[in-house]
Amino acid sequence: MVRNTTPADFPGIIALTEATYPESPPWSEAQLASHLAHFPDGQFVALDGATGQVVGMAASLIVLWDDYDFDAPWRDFTANGTFANHDPEHGRTLYGAEVMVDPSRRGYGIGKALYAARRDLVQRLGLRRIRAGARLRGYHRVAHRLSAAEYVARVVAGRLSDPTLSFQLRQGFHVLGVVPGYLKQDPESLGWAAVIEWTNLALAPTDQRGTMPAHDSAPGGSGAPTFDTTTRAGESAEPGTTANSAA
Repeated sequence: MVRNTTPADFPGIIALTEATYPESPPWSEAQLASHLAHFPDGQFVALDGATGQVVGMAASLIVLWDDYDFDAPWRDFTANGTFANHDPEHGRTLYGAEVMVDPSRRGYGIGKALYAARRDLVQRLGLRRIRAGARLRGYHRVAHRLSAAEYVARVVAGRLSDPTLSFQLRQGFHVLGVVPGYLKQDPESLGWAAVIEWTNLALAPTDQRGTMPAHDSAPGGSGAPTFDTTTRAGESAEPGTTANSAA
């Protein structure tokens, strides 16, 4: 079951974070409370139907994309994990700050349910898109022979599989670009992330590939780097690494 987060879920989310990222600091109760204070509709938990245990969570906020550099790190997009920069008055982009699934529950559709809840939220609020930084969890294995951009291109083409990005491609996201320093201390991605987007096609005109304007305030404009996202693939030291877990 997926529903909006409540304060009673905080201990379960913290335990989930510790299980998912044992070497990183978990979300704090202060951060989680700040998320609810700024944007309660954007916070979700997935619960075990029998026990009520938190087995997944998703955290998000609304941003005006024009306010940020394309290659800004996670801490800038999330105001250091507090979501104090949530901007529903001007923003048209749902920024996915975190999705995680209990490592022992992967493969049961929990991640898909959390992403579906986000898509429903975007459609209900009339937002243009979901964007996020997908940390490249498998990149450290091939960094000695491939650049981050080459790695992403191969994942998009289906020639390599990444535990995070391959899953997100299957959820309807496409890649806008590849950026360094998203989570600088992350040993798996070496700091690299793919900027990904899911577009609300029911809301606004799209081009032939289904992408929408890069800017919130200037429909038809594009200030973001481009990336070939023709998809043939059928998914730290800081919390908030969107879809860190294979789901």
